[in-house]
Amino acid sequence: MKTFKGMKIYETPQEILDPSHTCLVVWDVQNGLVDRIFNREAFLKSLRGLLDGVRGKMPIAYSLITPIPKEFQSGWGLYSMMRRFKVDDPEKLPDFMAPGSKEREIPVEVAPQPGDLVIDKATPNFFLGTNLELMLRNRGVTTLVFTGIATDIGVETTARDAGARGFYPVIASDCCSSMDQASHDRSLAGMTRSMIVMDSSEILRNLP
Repeated sequence: MKTFKGMKIYETPQEILDPSHTCLVVWDVQNGLVDRIFNREAFLKSLRGLLDGVRGKMPIAYSLITPIPKEFQSGWGLYSMMRRFKVDDPEKLPDFMAPGSKEREIPVEVAPQPGDLVIDKATPNFFLGTNLELMLRNRGVTTLVFTGIATDIGVETTARDAGARGFYPVIASDCCSSMDQASHDRSLAGMTRSMIVMDSSEILRNLP
């Protein structure tokens, strides 16, 4: 570690991943997405292993897709949803991730435990419209380890914004997934150029 004008610069994996200033982010791991990814069983197994390895050592923050009412969404938001669900009218859109629905639930094998944060959000960016950053700053968090779905959408969007906000973004490569492997692989390749990408076993090896 180096210091520069009072700032700490973490350099080694052990310094970057020190649990005293690290938070694990579990992004949108809900049945409605988990059931559509290309590697469901392998993804859940890897994520469960990472959760078991870090719980009790660092905070864990789950995001929960909570759409705002259609009449208050943007034109772009409605258009992109219409493309996703292949409909030609916003009125035909399904109630995606509706409260009380099975698709909104987090699979039991990776479900939050007492003390974990579960934060509602309505966009592909965990910082937008939530108190996440405030809570992380209050806790002294400087490193965010990202897991979840989809690698190429919300994970990458939030991780890039995290770096812009001064956090160390670490991507747990085997604990992220997408609807298809090509999208997942392209996203990881892009993030490797400007972030820290490692698999869950390497992350756990670098924890005390």
